[in-house]
Amino acid sequence: MHAIQTSGNCIRNTTTDQFAGVANDEIEDPRPWCEIIRQWSTIHPEFAFLPRKFKIAVCGSEEDRAAFLLHDIGIQLVKNDQGETGFHIYAGGGLGRTPVIASSIREFLPKEHLLTYLDAILRVYNRYGNRDNKYKARIKILVRAWTPAVFAERVEAEWLHIKDGPATLNGHEIERVKGFFSLPDYQTVDIAAVDTEVQALAAEHKGFSRWLDRNVTEQKQTGYACVTLSLKPAGVAPGDVTDKQLDIIADLADRFSFGEIRTTHNQNIVLADVIKTKLFELWQQAKAAGLATPNIGTINDMICCPGGDYCSLANAKSIPVAEAIQRKFDDLDYVYDLGDLELNISGCMNACGHHHVGHIGILGVDKKGEEWYQVQLGGSANKNAALGKVLGPSLSRDDVVDSIEKLLDVYVENRLEQESFLTTYQRIGLEKFKERVYAPVS
Repeated sequence: MHAIQTSGNCIRNTTTDQFAGVANDEIEDPRPWCEIIRQWSTIHPEFAFLPRKFKIAVCGSEEDRAAFLLHDIGIQLVKNDQGETGFHIYAGGGLGRTPVIASSIREFLPKEHLLTYLDAILRVYNRYGNRDNKYKARIKILVRAWTPAVFAERVEAEWLHIKDGPATLNGHEIERVKGFFSLPDYQTVDIAAVDTEVQALAAEHKGFSRWLDRNVTEQKQTGYACVTLSLKPAGVAPGDVTDKQLDIIADLADRFSFGEIRTTHNQNIVLADVIKTKLFELWQQAKAAGLATPNIGTINDMICCPGGDYCSLANAKSIPVAEAIQRKFDDLDYVYDLGDLELNISGCMNACGHHHVGHIGILGVDKKGEEWYQVQLGGSANKNAALGKVLGPSLSRDDVVDSIEKLLDVYVENRLEQESFLTTYQRIGLEKFKERVYAPVS
């Protein structure tokens, strides 16, 4: 994360998976590639005045936790049949007024050509992107207008002129940047003994057990885990953190995770490389600071924009709706029974709350000066990315929470064993949910 080019029509911060470097399903650590892109893109003289802002995400794992299909350029690390690491390149993704899932434009790009190929994409966009209408200026509009096949042809044609130019990466440069991400000094752990100790503590402390299930993720380094500090306790604006909590988080990072703190696009904090022998101690301290709510991945771990309380662009307030949902679904046993469920809230069509890709998405709309809310179902931000479908007419704020409860009732009544909300929706379709919410009151 850096503070250069955080605004303007230029290349913004490059993002990746919050578990980068430690994820069990990782093909390769994506962080060095993000850093290479950052160094290439920062104050790039050719791309300082693009038609519109530009965002790049890199995914290095089997599962997509970087939402790379929703970016202007999405880069997925892959291996070819010879076992060589390269990149599957996608372009034209984004949310906002015109939500689009990125399209594949090159299935395998050798790693040494990453920057020259990005140069080619940006040059095509810079030359042909719409500069007359900011609502049609993003690369997604160009890709859709041309079709992905034609866009890819234009990029390939541009790339032929520069593919072996000065920006071609050599092994020395790649290794130099990888050196910035050396592994910390891990301890050797008797994993059987540690797991037995942790399980015993979990059996004794129900809160710790729930926290382990929801907030702790095994990492590929034996004896270590990633801990997600929840910024979603009930009664607090989702993602909010106080100055005192920030001080505490910094102290926790120094004590438990080699001084490193990671933020997530889900509005939480991750401490990676936590030795398992320290999990119980970390839980106790995080709990005392209000940072250990065991709700990661549940309906209460929602993404929510600031909405009308703080944003001049918003049509409606987001935070009161989020708080009302948290208060309504405060029974953790019920919440856990619902399983993994992503609920996203945006106060306007700019989609800062990613409502298009929530399993349940809520969009604030304005009706003659009054706040109403449109509900969408079936969105997903993972590797099978999907855009939600509008349930029906918008609802008043008073009706939103009751309608969410009705949607969950339909899910519980129709789900198969171990079936998630999203899978149930995909199987039974929209109509049963719509009928329940808009059924006439008898």
